[in-house]
Amino acid sequence: MTAPRRRVLRTPRETLDPREVRRLERLQTQIAADREALQRWMPKLRRAFHEVEKLQARLARREKQLTRLTSPAANS
Repeated sequence: MTAPRRRVLRTPRETLDPREVRRLERLQTQIAADREALQRWMPKLRRAFHEVEKLQARLARREKQLTRLTSPAANS
């Protein structure tokens, strides 16, 4: 039988180094900016993706028609 994992218990630091605080703030700002940029791009990407799907389906349908029309069985 396996033993349960043990967690290392550390006391939390009372104060953060000012450099760490600035780094955390900068990281949170970058994350927020990236989320906003993603929100702006998602509708465009969604439209483009659906357009590509439609074009692929249309192309496959036309290739199938071409194959049917040019096959030897269709000519007889």
